[in-house]
Amino acid sequence: METSKILIGYFIYLPVIIVLTYFVSKTLFKNGKIFMLDIFKGKENIANSTNKLFEVGFYLLNLGFGLLILKIEYYNFNETYQSLVEILSSKIGGFSMYLGVMLFLNLFMFFRGRKKSKIANQSTVNPKTSLL
Repeated sequence: METSKILIGYFIYLPVIIVLTYFVSKTLFKNGKIFMLDIFKGKENIANSTNKLFEVGFYLLNLGFGLLILKIEYYNFNETYQSLVEILSSKIGGFSMYLGVMLFLNLFMFFRGRKKSKIANQSTVNPKTSLL
């Protein structure tokens, strides 16, 4: 078995998943700060801290999953570059779809938190003063 082609696959796969994870994370959590500020009623310190904790968790989950599916099985690999490209496209495509699901899951959580925050705000408002 020619392990050099498998190593080439690893050297291509790892930077791609790291860059994809970084790009999605930076985009999501840069724009997520607005939701966090709304959820925490403008309290910038707690909003930024919570957003940063979500970002770290996002990195851990996604990079962990990317490393979990890293292994190229020898029985799927017939030692050609075509086989390497097909395996890499399958792994990177699957990881990209996983990242998309995680992105929408995080957006769902942002919207859900925002909705709960607005409901909590409405229940604390005095009905007599809201008419003024």
